[in-house]
Amino acid sequence: QVQVVESGGGSVQAGGSLRLSCAASGSISCMGWFRQAPGEEREGVAEIDRDGSTSYTDSVKGRFTISKDGTRNTLYLQMNSLKPEDTAMYYCAAGRTIVGGRCRGRYYYWGQGTQVTVAS
Repeated sequence: QVQVVESGGGSVQAGGSLRLSCAASGSISCMGWFRQAPGEEREGVAEIDRDGSTSYTDSVKGRFTISKDGTRNTLYLQMNSLKPEDTAMYYCAAGRTIVGGRCRGRYYYWGQGTQVTVAS
């Protein structure tokens, strides 16, 4: 069983920055960040594929950057120019099926989440 632990959440003013970290207990190629605001469905924020390619939901493009330190099995999410609508619980997810060298399907492991609150 892989353990996934997030950290780095907090409260900031609009326009501020935060960096989230996600430590995995094993070496995992496929990882991503998700978020869920109160009363909303969970949404994918950013993902990193096995080859290092990244993808982002439209609302965070140009503001958030996902990166991974393979030597430390740690995933990061640098969040700049934060907006009140970014307020949510942020979750790290890890482990997917590899198909044709790419990450596919659902994530197997999830963290407990870290709260991000952006004040206007």
